[in-house]
Amino acid sequence: MFELLPGNFARAVLGQSATPEIVENFNRRAGLDRPFFERFGVWLWGVVQGDFGISYSSLTASSTGDQDRTVASMILPRLENTLFLAAAVAIVAVPLSLGLGLLAALYRGSIFDRVVNAATLTSISFPEFFIGYILMLFFAVQLPWFYATSMIESTTTFWDHLERIGLPLICLVLVIVAHMMRMTRAAIINLLASPFIEMARLKGMPPSRVIWHHALPNAWAPIATVVGLNLAYLVVGVVVVEVVFAYPGIGRLMVDAVVSRDVPVVQGCAIIFAAVYVLLNLSADIIGIVTNPRLLHPR
Repeated sequence: MFELLPGNFARAVLGQSATPEIVENFNRRAGLDRPFFERFGVWLWGVVQGDFGISYSSLTASSTGDQDRTVASMILPRLENTLFLAAAVAIVAVPLSLGLGLLAALYRGSIFDRVVNAATLTSISFPEFFIGYILMLFFAVQLPWFYATSMIESTTTFWDHLERIGLPLICLVLVIVAHMMRMTRAAIINLLASPFIEMARLKGMPPSRVIWHHALPNAWAPIATVVGLNLAYLVVGVVVVEVVFAYPGIGRLMVDAVVSRDVPVVQGCAIIFAAVYVLLNLSADIIGIVTNPRLLHPR
């Protein structure tokens, strides 16, 4: 996609005031004087060996005496911040969504079910950046309860880190809970209408035993798939949220690299996103098989 953009990469990075000699030297050091497929093949071979390349921005800084910065050294601290935010959201969102989905299924058609469905449908309907700005307006500007921006540094303590991600956490929880809660509710309702559930009720089993020992074990497969997809979204899809709240994660790093046309950084972020998404989806499929009694105990 970068190859389709008009203009010269070296000119975009160095500026229009750069001399032809400087541009030629930069192209040679960055490998931009070689064909695209050759550069991409070299980069892929480096990724296999654990080398994500050198940032273009560091190549311009090295002319002033600074040392070249590898893409891996730029991505690693940002990835840690993104994983910290994703883990905090998952700890809150997963139990909350499962509990709300289970209660909404058990009390289907009640006022509680209608209120929860309306609230989740509303949060799904709005994009994340809109929810983020609304939260920022009410809970950081009018009511100074949270930080408007989530600036994190290497010296930030654990508790300060938690305090500063308050608004991004709430924003992502609203979106994640909406998806997982609705899918959990649908899975439980579908199972409650199954013949083996009706038979368990006719035998006089208490409702709690019917839910915990018969309905939930068979509902874990679709629920695990939804949880895995949403956890993948927490890492891959937080780009907008990180930009809105100025959170120094890998998503914001990728956006900044796109703006500065730092191709190696963009490629490094993209391969990390792809790997995380594939691994989490694979984990969701494995959990869905392991937790499904019909697959573990075939007749």
